Amino acid sequence: LSPDEDGICSGRYFSESGLVGLLEQAAELFSTGGLYETVNEVYKIVIPILEAHRDFRNLTLTHSKLQKAFDSIINKVLVRQGTATRHIVGLHCLFKAGVTKTVHVCIGFGFYGQCFGEDAVEVIKDSAPVDKRKLDPNKAYIQITFVEPYFDEYEMKDRVTYFEKNFNICRFMYTTPFTMDGRPRGELYEQYKRNTILTTMHAFPYIKTRINVIQREEFILTPIEVAIEDMRKKTQELTAATNQEPPDAKMLQMVLQGSVGATVNQ
Repeated sequence: LSPDEDGICSGRYFSESGLVGLLEQAAELFSTGGLYETVNEVYKIVIPILEAHRDFRNLTLTHSKLQKAFDSIINKVLVRQGTATRHIVGLHCLFKAGVTKTVHVCIGFGFYGQCFGEDAVEVIKDSAPVDKRKLDPNKAYIQITFVEPYFDEYEMKDRVTYFEKNFNICRFMYTTPFTMDGRPRGELYEQYKRNTILTTMHAFPYIKTRINVIQREEFILTPIEVAIEDMRKKTQELTAATNQEPPDAKMLQMVLQGSVGATVNQ
């Protein structure tokens, strides 16, 4: 803000009380959206101001609202529903698609076919590298695949809860299985995997639902590394299923079947 500009500093929001009012509105909106953890972050700014003014009436209301937010976090009400899935489009931008499956996102992109003609637009629904030399120059291509948040090992120590693993993130990963002879999948001893890590310009969630990708990294997993990674994931799934509260026998059975099935089939 420029203090020399007329009217900038005379608005009703450009004051301490105006700031508190805007923050309280933000807290209410976060609460309505199910982002209860952010309610706490907003009130961390408000509470010192109220304490300085000894405004115990509003402090009482604020702590009451915080109690409701913390109760909602404990009960996991709406928290999982408030976290959206994310997809990468054309490997140039990443967008939040709500709680939507990839197939439904692809159907949504059919809008461009209606605008420019069904034969002029084609959606590529896998994450395999595209050979641009084989593409028709007279057609528009949209490549889309699902991505998941990516964290280094040291980050996982501070990202414990479901909310922390899906909020304020700018690195995502998708995997592409392949074999040396060109097939996507093969026997255990010949199965490779390409992990692609994308870094976005801003962290999700953001004001915009689509954010540009500014960096891309790739690394290849050998068959033994792929097997180790699969075992590690199954171990984590088994741990989560056995420690779930309340216990869910059906979920445990599904995880056990998935763990045993791959070994038996191989």
